[in-house]
Amino acid sequence: MDHIAEQVANPSAETPLSGLLSARRQWVYRATRSITLSLFFVFIAIPPLHSRERKIRNEDYGLGFSTEISAPESEVLQAVDDVINDGVIQGSNEYIKDKFVEKAESATSSPLFPKWTEPGKVFYKVRTKVLAPSNFKESNDEGTLAVRYIVQSKGPMQTILRIDAVFVEDFRRVVHPSNGMVESAEYKDIQDHVDALELEKKQAAESERHRQEKLATQALERKREQDEASALATAQTSAETVQQHVQRLRQQVERVVKAPGAQLKSAPFHSATNLKELDPGAEVVILIVSPYWYGVETEDGQHGWINREQLEPLP
Repeated sequence: MDHIAEQVANPSAETPLSGLLSARRQWVYRATRSITLSLFFVFIAIPPLHSRERKIRNEDYGLGFSTEISAPESEVLQAVDDVINDGVIQGSNEYIKDKFVEKAESATSSPLFPKWTEPGKVFYKVRTKVLAPSNFKESNDEGTLAVRYIVQSKGPMQTILRIDAVFVEDFRRVVHPSNGMVESAEYKDIQDHVDALELEKKQAAESERHRQEKLATQALERKREQDEASALATAQTSAETVQQHVQRLRQQVERVVKAPGAQLKSAPFHSATNLKELDPGAEVVILIVSPYWYGVETEDGQHGWINREQLEPLP
């Protein structure tokens, strides 16, 4: 009873239960405070994500673009000429809804770049009165956007391409370097043009090969018809016996394949398609004679071409 009376008289006095609760609250407070301070120092030590991204991007400004293209200089020059005359600058825009900067024009020079004195051919694409183009550092005014292309031959099938882009304000003449987006986008456009030219070249070569094979086959057929008509006329007018005439014709028009054998070609050149492999001793009839090739017919009636050095007269 005295204990209860003491609690009533002094309600702030600590009971065994209240002491336990007070100790638990103090432990929770200390733990929460420790965690809060740890997180605070972590957040101070780590810079904001956007600050790190901005630092990385700033390091890329003004570096330009350089690459080696596996194509002859003539094709790269043609692709660059197509791109500088397409009227657009890729990789930048004036407004968010735009995909690129329009109304650009090709130029033979630009005061926004120092004069190029090293080897190579130089081209420019320029857009004036462009408003704060994207992907140029701190561009917030009207000015001129210029792109420079340098083409340097490295070998028969290797060409170096350099691209630089810059934006200069009209009023303050402040130079704003590119972050590389314009150069990369313009390079992709040029590479696409080079790939298209290579595809056209391959298709043209394939078409020409088919045409040559067709012409060779037609010439072989015509020559055969002419030889047959000539042989028939000779047989009818000759005083020789049939056997002698046949033997003479065989000596003239028949050959034997030398060892180790030969390939029957679809046209009179080494890269032509192989039609058939002829064994040594196989006999063929000559239908067309050229300086290095014979147009022949095999024993089974197949027509083709064989190099003259791979044949020899009948024994």
